[in-house]
Amino acid sequence: MKTELTRRLEMALWRSTHNMGTFGCFEVTLGWYGKERVDYMTYNTKGIFRCYEIKVSLADFRSASHNSFAGHYNYYVMPGELYERVKGEIPDGVGVYTGDGDRAVTNVKRAKKKSPSMDIDVLKDSMIRSLCREYAKHIKSGDPYAIAQMERRLREVAQERDRYRSGYHDLKTELHELRHPERVPRR
Repeated sequence: MKTELTRRLEMALWRSTHNMGTFGCFEVTLGWYGKERVDYMTYNTKGIFRCYEIKVSLADFRSASHNSFAGHYNYYVMPGELYERVKGEIPDGVGVYTGDGDRAVTNVKRAKKKSPSMDIDVLKDSMIRSLCREYAKHIKSGDPYAIAQMERRLREVAQERDRYRSGYHDLKTELHELRHPERVPRR
């Protein structure tokens, strides 16, 4: 599960990188049967890949999970307070963006260009597959049948809630009558 801070940093990163000629995707699985997943990857019309790993806590930064720095430029994205604690642990050549997630992130350490750790075609294919996955989610979310099915289920749950509420009220009234028979009106 993503934390609220992670989601906010994702949106701030997207706002910072969403430019004409730059294409980005979250959670890009690298390779056909890839075991690596980069949190966010961009590709631009000049053929440059940038990979971003989002870290929101010290434990997250130091975890055993792999940092997928496969691009020409690679970055950490983290809150400013975390950067101050770990800046001595950041590998040479890896850049850093910081922010609080409420607006665009700020580049506080420049990344150095390197040769990608994977073939360019593998990176492109990985990004295309991940973009297709995201687009499929978008299409499904606009599926009128899926929406109608969800609305029907919401109505069912609301009716069930109302039945439970009515049953609760009836039980409460019955319990009150059992506890205070003198107050029960005669019929």
